[in-house]
Amino acid sequence: MTTPAHIAMFSIAAHGHVNPSLEVIRELVARGHRVTYAIPPLFEEKVAGTGAEPKSWNSTLPGPDDDPEAWGSTLLDNVEPFLNDAIQALPQLIEAYEDDTPDLVLHDITSYPARVLAHRWGVPAVSLSPNLVAWDGYEKEVAEPMWEEPKKTERGQAYYARFRAWLEENGITMHPDDFAGRPARSIVLIPKALQPHADRVDESVYSFVGACQGDRSAEGGWRRPAGAEKVVLVSLGSSFTKQPAFYRECVKAFGELPGWHLVLQVGRHVGPAELGDVPENVEVRSWVPQLAILKQADLFVTHAGAGGSQEGLATATPMIAVPQAVDQFGNADMLQGLGVARHVPADEAKAEVLRAAALALVDDPEVARRLKGVQAEMAEEGGTRRAADLIEAELPARR
Repeated sequence: MTTPAHIAMFSIAAHGHVNPSLEVIRELVARGHRVTYAIPPLFEEKVAGTGAEPKSWNSTLPGPDDDPEAWGSTLLDNVEPFLNDAIQALPQLIEAYEDDTPDLVLHDITSYPARVLAHRWGVPAVSLSPNLVAWDGYEKEVAEPMWEEPKKTERGQAYYARFRAWLEENGITMHPDDFAGRPARSIVLIPKALQPHADRVDESVYSFVGACQGDRSAEGGWRRPAGAEKVVLVSLGSSFTKQPAFYRECVKAFGELPGWHLVLQVGRHVGPAELGDVPENVEVRSWVPQLAILKQADLFVTHAGAGGSQEGLATATPMIAVPQAVDQFGNADMLQGLGVARHVPADEAKAEVLRAAALALVDDPEVARRLKGVQAEMAEEGGTRRAADLIEAELPARR
């Protein structure tokens, strides 16, 4: 029996970063640990539902209800907000944890202050990664080419200088790239099947535990309509939903297929008027209980975020991957490589292309066989219980 400890988790106010950690946190609480969770107010209630104690801090990042365009369009547009947020968050978090030093720090990959705090406190830090991780050769193959041009600009150089100075102020001599991308220990909350070059990942650092989904009944249920021969769910997640033209193509693709029922999640930034005439077999929602629908669906049209991708795999649902940003392009390629999905670039996602991909996927016995194989592999990865076991193994008393 492990002695109860104080474990502190740190994340940002984004569904794709908080949701993957929740079942692991719930399990740690159930094992008797005191878990605090540093999170902006928007997610406090969700975190408290696990039994963890929220530690509130105010973020400057765009929130899940903000216009996705607030993130900008370039690499520097995407990364600068995280550094700015970290610098302003650190004093808040130092104050929140004054006289309450944890035994172990858990952190999302975006939570730079967590790693700084662990260093200051002299306690172990474990990354909970909600998406793919770096493999041997990642820097040369991916990071260096991606950063080659931005590093030549005055803005890029200023970003790195500021990052390095902030780390040095806090006693950390690591290069910013290594600090952000190379944790000492990481629990990876995706199935190994979604990891590129999995054979080149250092498994002394990275442990794949697969999906940690838990009971989602609190999100509500969904019932397949009587007479629906095929059900297709279309969802671009929570951040990249302002795509009315794409949704109109989905209505064209599936709304006229006899016997098909389309569930269309459009988010908060698209109104019904932007979709035009919607047939009766199309159900338009701003939000859906995704896992409940996928357990009954025949097809999933997804942006291929890490969460949605593994939910599609866990429910053995064929997918059409239409990636929008960041890691989604790589996930889409991985899903297609597994033989369980078609990767359709966003600018090619027209009605006839979507319909042809759907009809090819849903009745293909080979696709179904491959999905069942991946589903079985995921079940062996251990999920929530194994994640909690590995975290407990990092507690100072156990090392």
